[in-house]
Amino acid sequence: MGIVVQKYGGSSVADTEKLMAVARRVVKTAQQGHQVVVVVSAQGKTTDLLIEKARQISKHPPKRELDMLLATGEQASIALLAMAIDSLGQPVISLTGPQGGILTDTQHTKARIRMVDGARIKEELDRGQVVIVAGFQGLTPTNDIATLGRGGSDTTAVAVAAALDAEVCEIYTDVDGVYSADPRLVPEARKLVEVDYGEMLELASLGAMVLQPRAVEVAAVYGVTIHVRSSFSQDEGTRVREVDLMEREITVTGVASDENCAKVTLVGIPNDVNTLCHIFTSLAEVGINVDMIVQAAASKRTTDLSFTVTREDLEETLNTIAEIRSDQEWEVFADDDVVKVSIVGAGMMTNPGVAARMFQALTEADIPVFVVSTSEIKVSCLVPRARHVDAVQALHRKFELHAGK
Repeated sequence: MGIVVQKYGGSSVADTEKLMAVARRVVKTAQQGHQVVVVVSAQGKTTDLLIEKARQISKHPPKRELDMLLATGEQASIALLAMAIDSLGQPVISLTGPQGGILTDTQHTKARIRMVDGARIKEELDRGQVVIVAGFQGLTPTNDIATLGRGGSDTTAVAVAAALDAEVCEIYTDVDGVYSADPRLVPEARKLVEVDYGEMLELASLGAMVLQPRAVEVAAVYGVTIHVRSSFSQDEGTRVREVDLMEREITVTGVASDENCAKVTLVGIPNDVNTLCHIFTSLAEVGINVDMIVQAAASKRTTDLSFTVTREDLEETLNTIAEIRSDQEWEVFADDDVVKVSIVGAGMMTNPGVAARMFQALTEADIPVFVVSTSEIKVSCLVPRARHVDAVQALHRKFELHAGK
C-alpha cells in the first residue's frame, strides 16, 4: 500500500477528545499498511484569537510578525496530535512547515507554495513513523516563516500529496462532503459523489468553504485525488478528480454564495488602458486579489469601473485607490452589503439558456442583481446581503438540484 495524506481542520482537533479521535483514525490507517502523512490546522478558533490579540497591540501589525504569531497555532496542534498518537503506541514525529520542506514565496499572510522538498518526510516514513506536518505555513527564500492565508492547510496537504505521489489526499472536516449548496442555507441540498476539478475550483472560489481554491488548483495540475470526508463518521464523502464525462445531463452541479465580498465603484476615471493598468497593478502589488470586473463607458473620455474584493481587503483597497486618485476628480464608492451568488456546472458549456433560467429565478423571487460575471462553467452575480439566502434557495429550486436533475 502507498502513501495516504490526511488533513484535519481546526474543528476536527478542537479539544482533547477530538484529538484522540483523530489519533485513533490515523493509527487505524497506519495499521492497514499505509504510510501516513497528517496535515493539521490550528485548534478551533485559535487563529482568530491570535489575530484578535495582534489587533489589540496594533491595528496594522507588521505582516512578518503576524505570520510568526499565527504559525504557533498549527505548531501547538501538531505537537498535541503527536502526543495523542504516541500514547496509542504508534511511532510518530511532528514537523513544522519549514521542517517538512514547505517552501513559499515572500508574500507574508498570503504566501504561495513554490516547492515541497519531501526528503525529510520520506526519511521519517521509511523509519515506520507517522509524519505530522503543520499546515498553513512554510519557509520563504529569506528563511522567514510565512503563512498561506485562510484555508492554507488544504493547500499544504495537496502539495505534500503531490510531492510524495500519494494515493489520495483525504480532507477531513466537519461536513461529510461537497453539497449542491450549503446545507445550512438549503436543508434539501444533496451530497455529491464526485466533482470535476474545474467545477470544484469554481465552487471553492465562489464561496463553497469546503476547500481552498489553491488546493484544488494544485490537485488539478498534479492529478491528486481529493476525498472530502467527515472527521466524525466513517462514511464516504465526495471525491474531487478529473471526470471524463463531458456531455452531461446535469447542467448545474451546485449553487455557491460568497459573503466575504465587497464592491468598489470608481466613477469618472479616464477612459484609457493606462489608467486601468495602473489601478490593477497597484492593487496587485499590495497583494489584493480583484474578482468581478465591470466597465461601463460614461462618455468618450471617462468610464465607470466596478470590481469586487474581499471584505478584509476593502480598507487597503480604498487606501491604494486614494493614493492613485490623488487630486483627480474621480468618485469612489464602496459597498460591503452585497453577496456573490453563483451557479456552477460543466454541463453549462453544452446547454444554452442556463443564464436565462438563473435570472428568471431571481426575478421571480424579486431579488435585485447588481454585477454579473460569467465563464464557461459558471454565472455569478451580486445580490443584496439581506436576500442572499433567498437567492441561493431560489436557484437551487429552479435547477432542481435536490434531485440531481
